[in-house]
Parts: sequence; C-alpha cells; structure tokens
Amino acid sequence: MMRIGQGIDVHPFDDARPLILGGVRISDRGGLAGHSDADAVLHALTDALLGAAGAGDIGQHFPSEDPKWKDADSARFIREARTIVAEMKAEIANIDITIIAEKPRIAPHREAIGAAIAKLLDLPRGHVNVKATTTDHLGFIGRGEGICAMAIVLLVIPSVSEGPGRVGSL
Repeated sequence: MMRIGQGIDVHPFDDARPLILGGVRISDRGGLAGHSDADAVLHALTDALLGAAGAGDIGQHFPSEDPKWKDADSARFIREARTIVAEMKAEIANIDITIIAEKPRIAPHREAIGAAIAKLLDLPRGHVNVKATTTDHLGFIGRGEGICAMAIVLLVIPSVSEGPGRVGSL
C-alpha cells in the first residue's frame, strides 16, 4: 500500500535570527520568525510525514504554546515523525519539496538542503528532491516578507497495521 502526505509551512522574516532551511544554515541574519528555529522546510516535511502516517500534524506533536519547543532544532521534529513512520513499518519512497521565496536565492543551497534531509532521514540522496520558485513579486512572499515551503512524501507500507494514530483499513 502507498500513502501520500502533504505539508506546508509559512514564516515571516526576522532579521535578528539566522536563516535555516532544511537543516542548513543559509545565513546568520534574515532568518524566520517562529517559536522553534522556524525552519519552514523541515516543518512542512514534518507535516507531510505525519500526514502520510495518519498521525496528525506538527501542532499536535510540538505545540508552539509549549516552552519545551522554544528555539528547538526542527531536526527533532523530523526524527520523531520518522520514528512514527518506522513504527508503521513504512518506508519513505520519495520526498518532493518546493521552497517559495523571492529571497534568498535557493539554487546555491539546493544540493546542501537535499543532502541534509537525506542524511537526517537516512535515505539515498536521490530520494529527496528540492526545488524553488518565486511568486514574481506578488503577495507577501513577493514583497520579501517571508518564505513558504511545501513538501510531499510517499510512503510504502508492506502491510496494513492497526492501532492509535496508525494506518487502518482503507
């Protein structure tokens, strides 16, 4: 059986914070505002993994109201979502990520982001695709006020398992 999960995350810029995307430190300034490290890429990917697993969303697992997650490294969210996927005996077939931003240019960082995500999830590099686009100066992203990231994950599950937060019969 196959299951698809989708995630999306949006954060405004906060010049006082470092910019981290996909676990890669892009710059020391011009980062994103948020409760954790505000890594929009890893947040979208966490939601995609949780969605494919039928295990809720990032806000249920890591609520921003919880001081425990203040300035947390978003890699922790990915590792927890990966554990949920592994408990299902599911394999990640592929990940497709789109980063929507006018700034910074993503192309120089694309390979590093893909490699960091593949390493974090213990996947072959070819299983993670990272691409970027702009909004051609339209909307809040086009005005350079923030970044959006979208992720899609395909899980392959050899057999259906039952249990809370797990895949049941479809």
